Amino acid sequence: MHYVSYIRCMDKNQLQETYNNTFAGLTMYYRDCELKADFVSKYQPFQILMERGFTDVSSFAEGLGKNLRYAIASNQARYMGQINPDVAKYGFNLIQSGAYYKVLDVYTIGDQTQVLLLHFNETYLDVFKSTTSNIEEQVIEKGRASFDQKIKLQPNPDLYDANWQQRTSFPIGMSDTGEFFL
Repeated sequence: MHYVSYIRCMDKNQLQETYNNTFAGLTMYYRDCELKADFVSKYQPFQILMERGFTDVSSFAEGLGKNLRYAIASNQARYMGQINPDVAKYGFNLIQSGAYYKVLDVYTIGDQTQVLLLHFNETYLDVFKSTTSNIEEQVIEKGRASFDQKIKLQPNPDLYDANWQQRTSFPIGMSDTGEFFL
């Protein structure tokens, strides 16, 4: 789905800048948690989210032992193992507070769901609210293929220890009561 009329009106340089700054060096990060089914069902493709807090994510993606995996495509996560070697076992990366995400896909296999999020700079909010691209479609294809493969693996035990679980137990873009921040 392309919103051609909006793109024609948009400055081509602005669109190119948006895509270059968002998709160049894109890496996948992961966060598994157990959420109520009604919270999971609130995520819909093309939704724009804002997370008020910092987003703790892992560069490791193995089996899923919870009901929800956030797969986050970002080029702005910061590796925290350089600052604190004790967190390297989590593949711990941090996305700044006030981050914006576009829900690209919600993909369910059995009773496990992957919510695929694209992290982008607030400057590009209007672009991502109004357009979709073939690059996003490629990210969705890769995200689904990865989930199909990784769901068959055993979970990484380090990502299920109490410290990491405490850091990653809350939903992204919504309060603990299921209300979206935007």
